[in-house]
Amino acid sequence: MCYEIDAKPPYPPVAGGAADSEDLVLTAADGTQFAAFAARSAAPNGAGMVVLPDVRGLFSFYEELALRFAEVGVNSVAFDYFGRTAGVSKRDADFNFMPEVMKTTQPAIAQDVRAAVEYLRSPAGGSCTAIFTVGFCFGGSNSWNQAAEGHGLAGAIGFYGRPGPGFADQMPGPLAKVGQMECPILGLMGGADPMIPETDVEEFRVALKNAGVKAEVITYPGAPHSFFDRTYDEHKEACDDAWRRILAFIEENKK
Repeated sequence: MCYEIDAKPPYPPVAGGAADSEDLVLTAADGTQFAAFAARSAAPNGAGMVVLPDVRGLFSFYEELALRFAEVGVNSVAFDYFGRTAGVSKRDADFNFMPEVMKTTQPAIAQDVRAAVEYLRSPAGGSCTAIFTVGFCFGGSNSWNQAAEGHGLAGAIGFYGRPGPGFADQMPGPLAKVGQMECPILGLMGGADPMIPETDVEEFRVALKNAGVKAEVITYPGAPHSFFDRTYDEHKEACDDAWRRILAFIEENKK
């Protein structure tokens, strides 16, 4: 698992603005309804962010993260993976998420991301003109995958995603899809992450470079899996740097 239920996303190292938010139910192309959480900026900059959670699905960490993005001008929507198997209701810490994770498929996740992208491009979502994805762990890999799904993304950001195989549906991971990626990639990895060895990270870097994908994959020495958490005081410097890189990535690629 990536984040504990009481984890908190770090604050961006810039002054935040006002944002409003609401719970949503979005509908994928196959008719599936799924839960989402939208946060809108009082001073939007044209960018939109689709937030892909870890294996737990949509919970407070990702709702708060959507708000943090909106406070820096990026309209955001975080969504839940489990509409097809567990419905659209909110869930508590006792939710047994792993059986639901094992039922997910990459095509279904891509459909849900497309619905979230279309929402952000609509007037209700803020008429965003440059859409990004960001994900964590399971969501990190899935965020990179979206670069190859034809969504017209401006960029895809992943924290400590697995570059290789290992998805529930046994389909290839981001490493196998670099040749189909249509937008820049940002990777933010923990150097002390036992789940993802640096050899795998370097293989991903090389594959992206060889495929001609504009990419930056950063490893933070000593940082564990799920370091992007403001309850980790010892990793505040890495968190601040990750925020700076994300905001610079958005600014560079939203034009």
